Amino acid sequence: MVPPRHAVLQKQEAGTTRESVSRLGQRGQRGHAPLRSSLVSMGASQSQRAEDTGPILAQEETPKSQERQASADTVNCPTCQGTGRIPRGQEDKLVAVIPCTDQRLRPRHTKFYVCLSVGVCLLISGLVLFFLFPRSVSLSDLAVNSAYVVFTPAATNITIFNSLNISNDNFATVEASELDVRVFYLETVVGSTKVANVTKVKPRSEKMYNFEVFISLTDIGINKYCKSTSTKIRIIFFKLQISMTVFFLAHYEQLSLDTFEYIDCGTNTTTPHVSSRSK
Repeated sequence: MVPPRHAVLQKQEAGTTRESVSRLGQRGQRGHAPLRSSLVSMGASQSQRAEDTGPILAQEETPKSQERQASADTVNCPTCQGTGRIPRGQEDKLVAVIPCTDQRLRPRHTKFYVCLSVGVCLLISGLVLFFLFPRSVSLSDLAVNSAYVVFTPAATNITIFNSLNISNDNFATVEASELDVRVFYLETVVGSTKVANVTKVKPRSEKMYNFEVFISLTDIGINKYCKSTSTKIRIIFFKLQISMTVFFLAHYEQLSLDTFEYIDCGTNTTTPHVSSRSK
């Protein structure tokens, strides 16, 4: 049985269409192959360039929350001037390491400052020793201002007014106290006096201190000698022992003086000759 004509035409048209489609596909594949290869090569070159310009080691990004937390828990290091971070509250417990090339380890004018410090210390020490070193305090120049003589049937009473010179060579005030005076006649104590608070002597100066001593002569021979009218001048020889305590520059010293006086016991007032000897 022969197929109809229109069926044969349809088969021929279908086959033709398939061939055209297959040819177009082959042509498309052949024509677009270079394009695909070019696109692939361009993508590879871009990725290679990106890899070449990127960092060798990947940097770890710190989250902003961690950075804020780190800045709140730390403070600027006082040694590195803010270039580092140390835990807050421990800045006084940490030790800073300074490099050997730091200029702070090589101060300028070191010899000048050392010499200046030594010179100032020596000067201060010299001034302290000069002004505070204890110097002498002495008693001297005992003089009789006047003497009053009173006769009684059993004794001859004499009141002697003396002046004692106190010299102070220190740069500090001297306080004199505890004055003790004893008068001897032929190794016998015939008079004495004591004064608790004496006087104060200013630095680098001298001061005269006046005191009086009462003497009573009860010996029969000396009474006849003083009351005798055969001679006009009747001189008696006395020995005086004087001691005094002085305080200056935070310490005490004991001063003493042995001296001799010649008193005319035949008149009511007299100005005798005095011979002094310090001890």
